[in-house]
Amino acid sequence: MYTIDKIEKKKKRAITLIKIFNILIFLIIVPILIYNITLIIKYIQNPNETPDFFGFKTYEIVSRSMENTINKNDIIVVKKVDKNEINENDIISFDNGNEIITHRIVEIENINGETLYTTKGDNNRFKDDEKISFEQIEGKYVFKLSKLGYLMNFLKNRYFLIILFIILIFCFIHIINVKKRIKNREEKRKMNKYC
Repeated sequence: MYTIDKIEKKKKRAITLIKIFNILIFLIIVPILIYNITLIIKYIQNPNETPDFFGFKTYEIVSRSMENTINKNDIIVVKKVDKNEINENDIISFDNGNEIITHRIVEIENINGETLYTTKGDNNRFKDDEKISFEQIEGKYVFKLSKLGYLMNFLKNRYFLIILFIILIFCFIHIINVKKRIKNREEKRKMNKYC
């Protein structure tokens, strides 16, 4: 048998859980929405460039050329920097015309007044064939998020979106049911009070 105190405690606990759930959703979803909206707007403005978020760009590593420093399926963050901030031994991401590559600078040369960079993957035996110019550099390596690429690939999966949608529907239905139960208990408590 439920006493009024037990009902009140359950009600407070349910309200607290709903508030915590709402706060968590807000803290997780709002920053993700802001980040994605910013990237979408920047992509629409310049579709030929990788969009950045306050100068920072993210890339998923899809090869083993930089292991053990950066591993396949890591997500890296790079930042656009001035030419004078790029030195030998820095890790950079650059556009080779076909794809974005992340390698280490092993040599900087000044040829006919133009600064050119020779790069090499830490796990590769030979230097890259073509030298790159500063204009090709997308950014200088800042940090990595280990193995986050697995999660990103999962999130891109259309089945994940369906599963997420179903989970959100069940959570929404559960919250509505909890609110109804709380309301019904309050009404019963009020009726019992007057009887």
